[in-house]
Amino acid sequence: MVDVVDSATRSRMMSGIRSKNTKPEIVVRKGLHASGFRYRLHAPEIPGKPDLVLPKYRALIVVHGCFWHGHDCRHFKKPGTNAIFWAQKIEQNQQRDKRNLAIQRNRGWRCLVVWECAIRASERREKPLDIVSLMAQWLAGTAVTGTIDEQGLS
Repeated sequence: MVDVVDSATRSRMMSGIRSKNTKPEIVVRKGLHASGFRYRLHAPEIPGKPDLVLPKYRALIVVHGCFWHGHDCRHFKKPGTNAIFWAQKIEQNQQRDKRNLAIQRNRGWRCLVVWECAIRASERREKPLDIVSLMAQWLAGTAVTGTIDEQGLS
């Protein structure tokens, strides 16, 4: 498939994508804060600089974009242009995520991954997915790891 914009425009667009303070991350932060949860942001001393650190619960929450982390959902579509580069890029992101998760768990942290598709689902469904309740449920529990996607908490 041919790109609809020229390469210079595409390059400018891609370079403008942030890694911190993304819209999905802000939705998660606002929801948790409104529910009384307090957290730190992007703690540099923890490998991977997780999006939210909740020391009281010894828990980390990471918000992943479905495209950048290669989530197997309807929102992820492999790029047709420069396919080899993107396949390698996404694979490297996934390997880094696994590595960081292992280090975080070895240091005694509980880790929750919230996928972008869960946030989209909560905004568009007639019966929205209550992400904040799912996060609160996980934080109150004893599970060491968890995932919230468009199907719910697992």
